[in-house]
Amino acid sequence: MSLKKLFLKRNFTYKLYLYYNLYIRHKCFINRSQYSQWGEDLSILKFFKDKKNGIYFDVGCFHPLMYSNTCLLFKNGWRGINIDINPTSIDLFKILRPSDLNICTALNEYEKEFKVYFDHPFSPVNTLDKSFFDSNKSNFFKDVSFKIIKSKSIDEILNLSKYKEIDFLNIDVEGLDLQVLVQLVPNKLKPSLISIETHNVDGSKSKDCDKINDYLKNCKFYAYKRVGPSTLYSN
Repeated sequence: MSLKKLFLKRNFTYKLYLYYNLYIRHKCFINRSQYSQWGEDLSILKFFKDKKNGIYFDVGCFHPLMYSNTCLLFKNGWRGINIDINPTSIDLFKILRPSDLNICTALNEYEKEFKVYFDHPFSPVNTLDKSFFDSNKSNFFKDVSFKIIKSKSIDEILNLSKYKEIDFLNIDVEGLDLQVLVQLVPNKLKPSLISIETHNVDGSKSKDCDKINDYLKNCKFYAYKRVGPSTLYSN
């Protein structure tokens, strides 16, 4: 058994590993010019310029530092809501962003249980989407496990928070981006900027790319910039 797996087995050593991950492995005390995988956060910060005290809503937040589209905003005084289906992700956020609302849940307007295809506690590809799992299991999910998670409605999450208006919406939910988007925009949230994955890493369109673009056009959001697999939409 690896040291990592051994540490994750016990509550005390699990907490030690969380701090190791943040302070040793990812050196959270060192400020960086960017945290996003493809530099999305630089374009996001430029869009909002000198706006302070903004609010973000991050669905599929994964990690408070690694690949984060909201970390630069956080370091510039922003706060917000972070949602992920992985409890370890939320535990990491609770350490580094204790003033945010950090919730382990899925989003659904009706109370419902979902099956999670779980790669491992520090994986960016844990998903609710069976088709995403099927198409990626040859590269990931070597020790796949299956978990059940209960959903929360958007209104329930907003009521738990102190935030009334959202400035920036980030969606990265491994195959279900469109389904999450239509639940949120425009009836529940009206952000100034949305980041959502529309392409694959190789540059090809994702399965819902055109549907996302058409839906957002109907909601009066237009492509501001594409950065890597993500497209930023502004209203």
